[in-house]
Amino acid sequence: MDVIKLAEDIIGGYRIKRGDDTDFFITAELEQLCSGADRIRKHFKGEHVDLCSIINGRSGRCSENCKFCAQSAHHCTGIEEYPFLDEEKILAECLHNEERGVHRFSIVTAGRTLSDDDFEKAISAYKLMDSKSSLELCASHGLLSQEQFDRLHSAGVRRYHANIETSRRNFPNICTTHSYEDKIECIRRAQKAGFEVCSGGIIGMGENWEDRIDMAVSLSELGVKSIPINALMPIKGTPLENTVRITAEDILRTVALFRYIVPEADIRLAAGRNLMENCGAKAFLSGADATITGDMLTTSGNDIQGDIEMLNSMGFSTERRQK
Repeated sequence: MDVIKLAEDIIGGYRIKRGDDTDFFITAELEQLCSGADRIRKHFKGEHVDLCSIINGRSGRCSENCKFCAQSAHHCTGIEEYPFLDEEKILAECLHNEERGVHRFSIVTAGRTLSDDDFEKAISAYKLMDSKSSLELCASHGLLSQEQFDRLHSAGVRRYHANIETSRRNFPNICTTHSYEDKIECIRRAQKAGFEVCSGGIIGMGENWEDRIDMAVSLSELGVKSIPINALMPIKGTPLENTVRITAEDILRTVALFRYIVPEADIRLAAGRNLMENCGAKAFLSGADATITGDMLTTSGNDIQGDIEMLNSMGFSTERRQK
């Protein structure tokens, strides 16, 4: 397979579909694959990099048993636990991130969903941020009902995050307290309410390349607009604590193949960027056009100013677009 020609075909309108032969993604020379992915990125996304940041709005005591997660009540990780944050603290963090130059801001909460009380707190916080900030607002609160999605959209939120985590085949190896279909239904509810969806997963959890390709194809079929790619950072106390960390080369190959399969989506670097040199700089030349950043984050390996300086030095724009 000539991956450079394939890149030009994708730019011309060809799309990889379920059932196509995708073995070449595993065997192609990495530099060529990344070069082709970069061409696709330049065509569909230009030179702008989308920056988002998050606040952990409620931490710990999660009922779900996802094997990678420090916040699950099924694991003993010693993570800090706290209830839903005060909306003024959330607003302060939002405004701090706005001042520093990010484009999007999201509240993320641990748990299968939000209680009625916490949901009302979330709605109030989003309305406050929508009135005080120019940032695009995103949300990540688990498996909400259709009514909750409708209210969240009315509160000013425009993008909803719900990772599918891995392939359909591999999902039961990672979580059994909710299903892959639960995730798909959540995404469809969010889309019905008018949200763009941010959904991706974690690589390096013991899945194979076919699982990664299947995840990309599934996200393409769902029409997902933003795809966060996390590289597992094994956490002591979780079932995956002794998992060998994924290589930088495998992260780059994954980023590149996602760009080929979902050419018009944001391919967003998330956890595990510090597994690559220069905090993943090469990934932005291999198909990525977005990243999670933040002064309070530890998994990205860089703060907002550091990310902006790195990206600008590479010729990328990080200017905020009009809301």
